[in-house]
Amino acid sequence: MDKTFAIYNFGCKVNQEEGGALAALFSSLGWRQEPEQPQLIIINTCTVTAVADKKARNLIRRLRREHPQAVLAVCGCYAQRDAAEIAAIGGVDIIAGVDERRQLPRLVEAYCRQRHHHDAGNNDPLVEVSPIATLRHFHRIAADNIQPRARAYLKIEDGCDQFCKYCIIPHVRGPVRSLPLQQAIEQTRLLLAAGHQEIVLSGIHIGAYGRDLPQGEDLPTLIKSLLTLPGLVRLRLGSIEPQQFSEQLISLFAEQERICPHLHIPLQAGCDRTLEAMGRHYTTEQYAQLIERLRALRPQTAFTTDIIVGFPGESEEDFAASLAFVASLELADSHIFPYSRRSGTPAATMPQQLSNSIKSERAARLNQVAENNAQRYRQQFVGKTLDLLGEEIVEISGNSYLRGHSANYLSLLLPLMERSPHLQGQLLPVRGVELYDEGLIVERC
Repeated sequence: MDKTFAIYNFGCKVNQEEGGALAALFSSLGWRQEPEQPQLIIINTCTVTAVADKKARNLIRRLRREHPQAVLAVCGCYAQRDAAEIAAIGGVDIIAGVDERRQLPRLVEAYCRQRHHHDAGNNDPLVEVSPIATLRHFHRIAADNIQPRARAYLKIEDGCDQFCKYCIIPHVRGPVRSLPLQQAIEQTRLLLAAGHQEIVLSGIHIGAYGRDLPQGEDLPTLIKSLLTLPGLVRLRLGSIEPQQFSEQLISLFAEQERICPHLHIPLQAGCDRTLEAMGRHYTTEQYAQLIERLRALRPQTAFTTDIIVGFPGESEEDFAASLAFVASLELADSHIFPYSRRSGTPAATMPQQLSNSIKSERAARLNQVAENNAQRYRQQFVGKTLDLLGEEIVEISGNSYLRGHSANYLSLLLPLMERSPHLQGQLLPVRGVELYDEGLIVERC
């Protein structure tokens, strides 16, 4: 077998980081990434919504048609949730759960050996999916991670114990498991030595980091430790639940300018009745007070969030309250999701399930409010100085741009007179010129 592979990642930034770890794992064993004609295809799945499942199924069918001779391995959250459903698609050779992804080289070898020695007509996939609820230790997929951009993701935590009534993630990711503090520091040191200037702390529920570690190993302690490392220009925090903002964490955010002024704080609903039905443990007033306090400490902070519309029992009055509340927050960006029914969660069997048409209509209305907020946030940086960390050179309508992000996570495009690969990975002072679709066109200062 020619040792060439391709990886397709779905879902959240944690999955993207894990995809990079899978690439590093196979590369360390002599495999070579070859997206055009791979002999091994890995699909790293998400299952947070029914749409994510459908996208994975469609990709499985397409890749099987395009690469009939390749070994096709499906892994990750969808595989953990319903391996039988994936097997029923047909054409899948290996199915590996969330924790079994680190065993994929062994599974590929076992599958190839099995295919060579046994009946070639046997179409049953090799399945390895173990119960996730019993996991108690953080397992890294690989010692390294292939990350091409200037910023690097450091996965410090996996799992979630919140069990919100709509969410399948605790069932497919298991309980909270944290990367030990010293290992997190050493991994960051290696990423900085590799040239990354920005580190993004990622995880399913990073606010719970350290809950399973010895006393004193928590998120604020980790942040303070990382900020002592030479070469760290930016430290970006991944998604943190509103109730996880301790006084110590808030003080660090206020005092340490290298912590990016960008916080993703999931809201999920802007109506107290809906929040209670969802099993969320805060009120809209508490959420608004948190945003107000953090914004007062660092006024130009970009606050971003996730919001679900059409939760079972959400009335038009509930949605109107949510709409007004989101408008009042003036967030930099909001990710809007129509409620997706996930079997195995309490919300899936709740009465008053709403139609897809109602959910879509509400999502469109909320998206408009969210986009108005986002545009107003971006507009205030026209004519202002920002720092662009160059990530990649892109071609748009025949013109070359250096694309990157500011500390407050604005997407920035710097026009280039010629391709300038040396600017990738550089931190550049720029000035906002004008808005474009989801960010700003900028110029060098």
